[in-house]
Amino acid sequence: MSVAFRREGDDEHLEPKFELPIPVGPNLVTARGLQLIKDRVAALQIDVAAETDETALKIVKRDLRYWNTRQSTAELAPVPSGETVEFGTKVTFTLKGTEKSLSIVGDDEADPAKALVSFSAPISRALIGSEPGDFASFAGQEDAIEILSIAVVTGS
Repeated sequence: MSVAFRREGDDEHLEPKFELPIPVGPNLVTARGLQLIKDRVAALQIDVAAETDETALKIVKRDLRYWNTRQSTAELAPVPSGETVEFGTKVTFTLKGTEKSLSIVGDDEADPAKALVSFSAPISRALIGSEPGDFASFAGQEDAIEILSIAVVTGS
């Protein structure tokens, strides 16, 4: 029989399983973010010990590898001064005339629905270094952002 028509097994037709991608750059975290990572690792360790399904176990172990890496590479960011927009601050600003607030946090702590935005996001990069009253460019528009206030995120 020709090799072209031979079937080795069902596994060769399954989608390949890849590791979870690690964000590029430093793994800066707030104190809250570091605790969230530790909690996630602890929960996944419990899941690995309890999982009996081989396929599910592979997925949980992959997740645990990701979170162990994130925990071991985590760099606790210094507490911000609150005078400029920096990692660990909550900033209130206007964007094209609409008032918005967000907190700048680490990649794994980011949750845009809760106004927690990664320090590597374009909006964060546009805001970082600004002070109240400053204007910043965003999305190719000059002075699209006006900084209204800055506060240190509690627990950062």
